[in-house]
Amino acid sequence: MRPAPDLILTRARVHTVDPDLPRAEAVAVTAGRISAVGTHAEISALAGPKTDVRDLGGRMLLPGFVDAHNHVRLGSDSDSVQLAGAHTLEEVHARIRAWADAHPDAEWIEAEAFDYGAIPGGRMPTAADLDPVTGDRPALVFTYDVHSVWLNTAALRRLGITRETERLPWGVVQKDPVTGEPTGFVTGFAVLGLARRGQRALAEFLPWASEERRYKRLCASLDMAAENGLTTVVEPQNSPDDLFLFERARDEGRLRSRIIAALFHPRGTTAEELDEFERCAKRFDDDRFRVGPLKLYIDDVIEPHTAALFEPYANEPGNRGRTFYEPTEFADVLTELDRRGFQTFTHATGDRGIRTALDAHEAARAANGPRDARHQLVHVECLHPQDVGRFAALDVVACMQPRHCAPDVAGPGKDWAEGVGEHRWSHAWAFRSLRDAGAKLAFSSDWNVAEMNPLAHLYTAVTRRAPDGGDSWVPGQTIDLAAAIEAYTWGSAYANFAEGDRGAVTVGKYADLVVIDRDLFAVPVEEIKEASVDETIVEGVTVFHR
Repeated sequence: MRPAPDLILTRARVHTVDPDLPRAEAVAVTAGRISAVGTHAEISALAGPKTDVRDLGGRMLLPGFVDAHNHVRLGSDSDSVQLAGAHTLEEVHARIRAWADAHPDAEWIEAEAFDYGAIPGGRMPTAADLDPVTGDRPALVFTYDVHSVWLNTAALRRLGITRETERLPWGVVQKDPVTGEPTGFVTGFAVLGLARRGQRALAEFLPWASEERRYKRLCASLDMAAENGLTTVVEPQNSPDDLFLFERARDEGRLRSRIIAALFHPRGTTAEELDEFERCAKRFDDDRFRVGPLKLYIDDVIEPHTAALFEPYANEPGNRGRTFYEPTEFADVLTELDRRGFQTFTHATGDRGIRTALDAHEAARAANGPRDARHQLVHVECLHPQDVGRFAALDVVACMQPRHCAPDVAGPGKDWAEGVGEHRWSHAWAFRSLRDAGAKLAFSSDWNVAEMNPLAHLYTAVTRRAPDGGDSWVPGQTIDLAAAIEAYTWGSAYANFAEGDRGAVTVGKYADLVVIDRDLFAVPVEEIKEASVDETIVEGVTVFHR
């Protein structure tokens, strides 16, 4: 006789993401795993005297969300000026001025989430734009996507950046085309500044990069993950130097969601560093904290015109962006990583960048033969129609962030749309085309670039609308709610070799579950974004309760 369940969740609207039993009313949990799924009567009959029976009162029960690309370690910094929602330079100035007045003893003014569109005329910011509200205190401002940095004149002086400075350990210095002087805008931060060498250089002068600030950001993000129903989070870009932060969080009981951490492979990574990556993967290899995939970049981002496109940017004729590697070099890199058995996540945004990455995967497959590698292209924002079918053909997963595809009236989406031009809008975030072509979709938030809340991403995937409503943008690429939920659960679990024990409400899998306050299938679509996570359960244990 089998033991009675530890936990029963009943009178629920269970959407299982299991095609063999798509809907149910109740779930039983024994020793951290799902032991039965069925009707209220069937599962209630299993209860014993010590079973915790919870009546969900018609609320929805889903498999826990698996966020396939979430920068929980980078996070959002509560000690910095918050610029999210500041859509004009005047608003940016007001927030920085208020923070500076409230923190007169701060050595640096640090700010985050700057929207490129706040600068009038579509140009990039300069030190002169920042100087009026920062004075002689050095200031460093991160763009909302953390791919670029904006400095004032005092910071340029403090860091010794002159017309002779081309490159820093953490970015590429932009110059005025007429005078040759540094503008105060630094690109390539995501590739250089978040790499091991860049982080070490930043820690020498910037409070934001200190160990305690980094740990504080991680813990805040981990708390947010539990609150948003994320039972597994994939942190996509770390160096071996960062792993102790996760160890500390685990030791201190802050690691409530499962973590998969990818290690960053910048250009020039050596064979010795690959050996170190392998040692890290062997050391951290359990279901609570696993290290292993490698993160690479083939191009940058659309908004500052640094992603690689086939045709020039619509608002900057002559500029097609660039790739970080020549195509043959990138093919050689991926072929070697594939040969060594690594799984790779490649940031690929522009259509030329995406094709270059797919060509490299095709070359690796030809050289090494097919294997169950589950390599991912991440973002896949502007996809040429000729490349849609190649994802399924090459078994490459499309790891995408739905919220990015809903241009807000004055938000970062507007800059993206203007950059690629209307003639390419139909190529944007091609969820439906990829799914129809048989590609595996893995959804994610890309926190802190976008909201961590998966319900906001589900709403956008289904509607292609901004949070405040309005017209759908490229409505032909919407997908239905069931497909969107699958991409945010089973699809992301599959993308990370975790579908065997999570991603669906199925007997034998971990009881990683999330309770939503309403049945998303039974309400008007506009209510999806109004819904909330009421409870998050990891391995049968409640880690968040609203």
